[in-house]
Amino acid sequence: MIHGSLSDLSEALAAGKTSSTEITSACLAQIRETDDQVGAFLRIDEAGALAAAKASDARRQKLSPLDGVPVALKDMILTAGLETTAGSRILSGFIPPHDATVTAKLKAAGAVILGKTNLDEFAMGSSTESSAFKKTHNPYALDRTPGGSSGGSAAAVAARQCFGTLGTDTGGSIRQPAALCNVVGLKPTWGRVSRSGVVAFASSLDQVGPFGRTVRDAALLLQGIAGRDPHDATSADVAVPSFTDTLEQGVKGLKIGLPREYFVDGMDPEIAAATREAAKTLEAAGAQVKEISLPHTKHALAVYYVIAPAEASSNLARYDGVRFGHRAKDAKQLIELYERSRAEGFGPEVKRRIMLGTFALSAGYHDAYYVKAQRVRTLIRQDFDEAFREVDVILSPATPTCAWPLGEKLDDPLAMYLMDVLTLPCNLAGLPGLSVPTARSSGGLPIGAQFLGRPFDEVTILRAARALERERDLSTWSPS
Repeated sequence: MIHGSLSDLSEALAAGKTSSTEITSACLAQIRETDDQVGAFLRIDEAGALAAAKASDARRQKLSPLDGVPVALKDMILTAGLETTAGSRILSGFIPPHDATVTAKLKAAGAVILGKTNLDEFAMGSSTESSAFKKTHNPYALDRTPGGSSGGSAAAVAARQCFGTLGTDTGGSIRQPAALCNVVGLKPTWGRVSRSGVVAFASSLDQVGPFGRTVRDAALLLQGIAGRDPHDATSADVAVPSFTDTLEQGVKGLKIGLPREYFVDGMDPEIAAATREAAKTLEAAGAQVKEISLPHTKHALAVYYVIAPAEASSNLARYDGVRFGHRAKDAKQLIELYERSRAEGFGPEVKRRIMLGTFALSAGYHDAYYVKAQRVRTLIRQDFDEAFREVDVILSPATPTCAWPLGEKLDDPLAMYLMDVLTLPCNLAGLPGLSVPTARSSGGLPIGAQFLGRPFDEVTILRAARALERERDLSTWSPS
């Protein structure tokens, strides 16, 4: 049963064909059996999960389609009474006093939370190698990366350790690992899902979203966490539609754009070919496919690596060794406490981005870098606005390469940053984006296709992704 989809499990639970306790126990056994090799989890809440499963079984009426379903959360998301570290030593030992809004929503829906998944420290990375605690391995090739920063969340679903997870996506941190791990990953529109109780990296870019084995699984999880939250002033007061009602409508009549700028130099030819083949598949299903241009895409990487570090520099200033988390011992003065706590608590990638961001915001450089980047960000958003006057959905590759060997890019930060070149424009524009498995490389590695949509139009990208999934369903391809 652990090899099925979340939606299949939900139906089986509702029909009494299995119990939440049985399936939760099976997931915990799978974690014990496989996580020494995969490294998806930072901590397991076995007692809490089994208690939640028993409570679900005792209810006569299911609270939602997620009731009794075992899931896990990226360790950026607060869990009351369960350590949350953001993959960093500086938060080691931090026990949140309350749940994040998305955690509370999942609990209210009856979901069983198994534990917390690994990530790049403070979500800063593309390979889940910058975690202070462990590396996560790709279940489809254990010597390769699962992607990042939500690599633990993607790997846990791929390894059949749970039926769904939540991650965060600041520049592709859901869609990129989803593509590398043969799962579906959905980044909602910025503001669709509350960020209250989510450790902040770059506040104008961060968004919580789901991983699932199928498009329907991702839609069900999004249904459970979406909506306005009075605790988050940036959450949008926009009606939440049913994300599953139109999934099977197909793509007949939809206009799909293929952006020429997303077929970048150096891209794996198999990925480019798989994306064009996906376009042909959708065209055969009734969609109209046309080439489009997003001309300012070439500036997106530079813009992102000014804005995101600048916001990180501001957000991470709160970690000073005084209020919570790691505190340097025997510091004689306050400035020494700050310096030593941060030097000991932050890893190399986080320090690099803090320094980049502080420089970009400093006197004499603020206008030259940060303000200019924000102006170009507006141009990138305007490119998308113009494109969506012609098309309903944009289809592109999700990643420029398949999963690469662990350690290969650790000494070359720019090469690592380039792994998000196809996903981060979506965050700069605040759009919804989704990665869905579309092919298997000649080397046996997963390939994902990315769908981008208009703001708050997750329904259409889910519908388009489901149409592709129907034609080439890879959800039953499990790691050997």
